[in-house]
Amino acid sequence: MATVFTSRQAIQITGVTQRQLAYWRKIGLITPSQQTPGGHSRYTFPDLIALKTAKRLIDGGVSLQKLRSSITALTRTLPHLKQPLTELSLLATGDVILVFHEGAVFETLTGQEWILPIAQFQREVEQKQNARRPTAASGQGELFPETNSA
Repeated sequence: MATVFTSRQAIQITGVTQRQLAYWRKIGLITPSQQTPGGHSRYTFPDLIALKTAKRLIDGGVSLQKLRSSITALTRTLPHLKQPLTELSLLATGDVILVFHEGAVFETLTGQEWILPIAQFQREVEQKQNARRPTAASGQGELFPETNSA
């Protein structure tokens, strides 16, 4: 059986306030994985990761509304994920949340890719270099002719 944590322990470990924990549970942002027969919340380690991630995003400038919308969008975009805050690497840049997933970086709400895949770009550059190599001696067809001057 996995280790579970009380609400008090979750607060101490993650740094969220009791008020945040109660409100996030109430609105369904982050719900505890377990309940005792007496109705007390019990948090698993993945729940703690989700709480800490949410706190860091909010501390980084993301509004609670944006965070909720982002989680909803991620669940729609990546339906195989059960807990996006736990299973994905996220980064806040102001009020924008970026997701690092399978070699791509995209914005949570729009799905717009932010960084072009480096490996793919490197292959494209190499292909262009290889395609133009026979004429490189004449100075024509060079990829970056201004950098090849002696």
